[in-house]
Amino acid sequence: MKIQIINGPNLNLLGVREPDVYGNNSFESYLPQLRRKFPDVEIEYFQSNSEGALIDKLQEVGFTHDGVVLNAGAYTHTSVALHDCIRSLKCPVVEVHISNVHRREEFRHHSFISSACLGVICGFGLKSYELAVEGIRNLK
Repeated sequence: MKIQIINGPNLNLLGVREPDVYGNNSFESYLPQLRRKFPDVEIEYFQSNSEGALIDKLQEVGFTHDGVVLNAGAYTHTSVALHDCIRSLKCPVVEVHISNVHRREEFRHHSFISSACLGVICGFGLKSYELAVEGIRNLK
């Protein structure tokens, strides 16, 4: 089984950016732990601050992988293009957020991508990624 994790804008700053919201760990320091938890799953990782690069990566893996875990960051609340891309893919996409977006600013309460995704997980810190991988793994 092969799952692609895709992180969007500013998630390269995890561990530095607003640690009271996002925690003190970088995603790169968390990734080995996630891979150890799922030795039967090949977990690939990609991060970009560019919407176009996220779409390109989704199109690249969306027809060959068993699933995608997508934290689109702020593009979640603005991108019809990501929504349209996700709808065209063959594999399931799970939307994740580290924080509970519904406890934050009102503009974060709406997701343009949720309706195109298999499911949404938010508010469990980096464990949100683990829950998403588990969900995709249980589909097979």
